[in-house]
Amino acid sequence: MNATLMNATPATLMRDSLAGMSFATLVATVAEAPAGTSEVELYQSWIETNAGRSPQLFAGWFNLGAAFSRQGDRGRAIAAYGNALALKPDFHAAAVNLGLSLEAEGDTDAALESWQRALQPDAARIMLLNHRGRLLERLGRLDEAEAALRQSLAADPHQPDVIQHWAHIRQRMCRWPVLTDLPGLPATEMAHSCGPLAMLALTDDVAMQSEVAGRWIARKTQPVAQRLSPEAGYRHDRIRIGYLSSDFCRHAMSFLIAELFERHDRARFEVFGYCASPDDGSPVRQRVLGAFDHVRIVRDLPDTEAAAAIRADEIDILIDLNGLTAGSRLQVLRHRPAPVQATYLGFVGPVPLPELDYLFCDDFVVPAEQAAAYLPPPLAIGPAYQANDSRRVAGVPLSRAEAGLPPDRFVLCCFANHYKITQPMFAAWLAVLHRAPNAVLWLATDNAWSPDALRAAATDAGIDPGRLIFAERCDPAIYLSRLRLADLFLDTFPYNGGTVASDALRVGLPLLTLCGRSFASRMAARLLDRVGTADGITHSLDAYIARAALLASDPPAYAAFRARFSADAWSATLGDTAAFTLAFEATLARIRLRPG
Repeated sequence: MNATLMNATPATLMRDSLAGMSFATLVATVAEAPAGTSEVELYQSWIETNAGRSPQLFAGWFNLGAAFSRQGDRGRAIAAYGNALALKPDFHAAAVNLGLSLEAEGDTDAALESWQRALQPDAARIMLLNHRGRLLERLGRLDEAEAALRQSLAADPHQPDVIQHWAHIRQRMCRWPVLTDLPGLPATEMAHSCGPLAMLALTDDVAMQSEVAGRWIARKTQPVAQRLSPEAGYRHDRIRIGYLSSDFCRHAMSFLIAELFERHDRARFEVFGYCASPDDGSPVRQRVLGAFDHVRIVRDLPDTEAAAAIRADEIDILIDLNGLTAGSRLQVLRHRPAPVQATYLGFVGPVPLPELDYLFCDDFVVPAEQAAAYLPPPLAIGPAYQANDSRRVAGVPLSRAEAGLPPDRFVLCCFANHYKITQPMFAAWLAVLHRAPNAVLWLATDNAWSPDALRAAATDAGIDPGRLIFAERCDPAIYLSRLRLADLFLDTFPYNGGTVASDALRVGLPLLTLCGRSFASRMAARLLDRVGTADGITHSLDAYIARAALLASDPPAYAAFRARFSADAWSATLGDTAAFTLAFEATLARIRLRPG
């Protein structure tokens, strides 16, 4: 947030009337000035006539900087904030705004330096540490971000948003244990302030996931007094579906769902895309936006305006594709711009937002005995929850040598994001390597710190770190080609692979999963069951280790297991997007008027 001293409106005053005027009088005069006058000229004149005379000159420079910022003149705002700090080095509000202005100009190093060198009391120091941590995380400098946020929590442990980011950074770096005691903040209490996404990878306890999600929603959204859409719904000839997402770009969700958008029956459905995504110029973005009948770019619209745009389109069913992930626009949903609202695919856990009517899923990932623990109420949309794109193709075939793999070793792989790799799961993988000395573990490179952490954990467990092989991120088609080179995909727990698990099955790569209680921990088991390979599902860590070790060290057992997996099995089930679309549309037709 920008720090500010006042909310000024422009004014003009004669230069001689400003001489000797106190800053408080100046602010009051600006506030009462008629519209159409220039606050910039007013502050400039006051500073010029009172230079060397007023002890409040620093405040004049600060307000001049704020006035320049409101005009969009960041260059002169930066100079003004700098002058305020030159006169009063401990004026932390100017340091905050200077850093934010520099960040907006793209000079992130200067922004970080301005916050680092600022003199400030404890409360302001926490704010500056948080800004540093936020920007360092955005820049991918995770070790520095983690250190800055740790310092902030040491000064004030009661900061849920800081805990959320600090814990997730540690997950991404595989810095274990992720939750560790800090002064005044036991790890057991810290868990309740973790972010919803982080919690999916920490536990398969649905009640805990729901509690954390509810806390996050309470912090990040506000109830709206009056709903926008009519409760009784509309009576359109074609059902109007609206899809809202910040991930209509090169994102896993778009790779899954693009064909569903294309296949919607236009005789029965009219399809709207509400795009809050960055324009990354990717082919998948072009494909997704091209699949909609109508595209509304809402990225830069305030939530109230985005909600009003949806209401103006008289959307029958609004489907949120973010849930509680980065870029979500849940506040839009709080306005109730559509009579029926559901969340789907982006977040595979509880989203207890009162304005949501359904969590789209299937009856395996949310079994009947767990359904009551979820909000919104779960609704099965067909035999499997996951949309897929049958039109994606792998790139040219690769050899193991081209992928940096040994030709004669058993290759275990997992290309999940590293925040999903928990300490118990990695210990299980190392146990498999102990039992199968001819095996290697092939992982995706996620960031600069997690590979070193994983190699160190392997060394501590007595495993040669050279048996861990890391692949750089690559083009989606090449990634599919790489998957074909592995022997066995080892799934993560409690947050299973979703897109990546389906991709493994798409190319006929055998997969082994551990099935738990939560939606996130049952995804891969649902996929395995659908393609007819339920013997890849285990229900305890010991069984998972034993099964993986057997497959990696017993060629006949592995050959029999692998024979169960084929690209044809995927195509006939998970890859049958035409059948999926029909089931999905039947669900939409049932719920179009009102929930329940």
